[in-house]
Amino acid sequence: MTLSLLPFETDRLRLRAFERGDVDAVASYHTLPASQRYGVRHVRYPSDVAEAVGIMRTQVALQRPGDVLAMALERKGDGRLIGQVLLQWSDATAGQAEVRFLIHPAFSGQGYLTEALSAVFDLAFTQFRIHRLMVRCDGRSHHSAKLMQKLGLRLEAHYREHALFQGEWDEELHFAILDREWRPNAKIFELSPRNRVA
Repeated sequence: MTLSLLPFETDRLRLRAFERGDVDAVASYHTLPASQRYGVRHVRYPSDVAEAVGIMRTQVALQRPGDVLAMALERKGDGRLIGQVLLQWSDATAGQAEVRFLIHPAFSGQGYLTEALSAVFDLAFTQFRIHRLMVRCDGRSHHSAKLMQKLGLRLEAHYREHALFQGEWDEELHFAILDREWRPNAKIFELSPRNRVA
């Protein structure tokens, strides 16, 4: 694996490493009740958010299995941090990785996640040579499930009532996509013309 390629840009976003000054922006979506269900870390208080940002600030490269590349989603127009994407390298031998994401609800449904995840998938498959990407989402998060299908991921598992969260049974969906399934047309290379021998 190579070192981090942060920051990089899409049409409307800048994906960058987290900074110390991001705590308030992260708190604006991390502490929402809906985010508690979907987030990697359960953060309810300012100290929890500061600790989470502190951890994400150190997640700037993929060098060995278990490493996480944490990316803040910053809008180019106003520099506002609106969410995050995490890429975790889970297995070197099989080339496996997992993507997790969280966006402020005020910016959901505007195509930002489609844009960010497309760029992160490109990064995972082309720069880090990942073979298979997996994404988990809550079974009740219909927007996330539709987004995964829109991006070409297939539903591989539906775990029904597999965990309790605040007194309710949790449902989890697992989606995945292989490197050869992601933008297959981009992997067709034009061969230079050769003279015929016979």
